[in-house]
Amino acid sequence: MSNPVPALQLTPAQDADAPALAELRVAAMRESLLRVGRFDPQRARQRLLDGFVAAHTWHVGWAGERFGCVVLRREADHLRLAHLYIHPQHQGRGVGAAVLAWVFAEAEAAGLPVRVGALRESDSNRFYARHGFVLVAQAEFDNEYLRVPAC
Repeated sequence: MSNPVPALQLTPAQDADAPALAELRVAAMRESLLRVGRFDPQRARQRLLDGFVAAHTWHVGWAGERFGCVVLRREADHLRLAHLYIHPQHQGRGVGAAVLAWVFAEAEAAGLPVRVGALRESDSNRFYARHGFVLVAQAEFDNEYLRVPAC
């Protein structure tokens, strides 16, 4: 059986990449934000731009094509998966799972759990639960998940 995700590439982002990554966020989040009546493209862009740090950000792609991004920050007692966006045309192909495998390897190497937030009505909630994250808190619009590294 062939691997559905050919040689996934994670490439460090640069400061100049921020606007394009903000547009990617708008495309990836559009459906979920529409579902909860909170789709505002400018606010969606700004949420990524406000916290953008190139040193914590990687492009996701293969064969020279970039179609996603991941933001992973080290906090005092955990890794924060701040953003994981895959363009809708590339979703459902195992890309997100491959990125999570990288995130989990980073967490295991550091001996730290991973925390991630997800919009309450987003399909990402099922995605994170399938990959071992446990719901630990709920707010008005977001769910907070935790995944403890394997022993």
